[in-house]
Amino acid sequence: MNQLGAHELMEVHEVLTNTIDGINQFQLYQPHCKDPELQNILQNQIIFMTNEYNSIVQIVRNKSSQQNFSTYRPLKNASPSFGTSGGTPEAPNSSINEMNDHDVASGMLGCLKASAALRMHAALECSDPELRNVVLQGAKNCAEQAYEVWQYLNQKGYYQVPVFQQNTAQAIINHYQPAGNQMNNQQT
Repeated sequence: MNQLGAHELMEVHEVLTNTIDGINQFQLYQPHCKDPELQNILQNQIIFMTNEYNSIVQIVRNKSSQQNFSTYRPLKNASPSFGTSGGTPEAPNSSINEMNDHDVASGMLGCLKASAALRMHAALECSDPELRNVVLQGAKNCAEQAYEVWQYLNQKGYYQVPVFQQNTAQAIINHYQPAGNQMNNQQT
């Protein structure tokens, strides 16, 4: 790895701080998590985040590439459920004692979405190609983790996916047409 520029080093600092905050936040959720499936997801993600953090620290400290930077693998994949069914109204809890699995999963999802965006931004600022690839993989990992939590929320009915009526959806889809040969002719 080459010398790191000040801007990219500050971005990596933000990524590492964000990772520490995420690990700490997920640890705070553990006593409030009752569903064994969510407990599994939470524990698996804490372990993965900790390993990823250690890998980034090692890469930056040693200024050498780590060939085996991890890719997050969800515990399971499920088909999303589409449509809405009213749902339960939401409001902030009046006490920490009210925190439940929905709150835990929702907090995890918000953390992971923000982390994915932060890492993508950091990757765009990296001048070192190896560090850029590691941070970019970190953004993808956060997106995969977020999708795993979203699937849990969706399966439990906590995160509903509204859909348009078929004619509205088709009108939007048909609004865009493929580019013609004009684009190909401009390149020659």
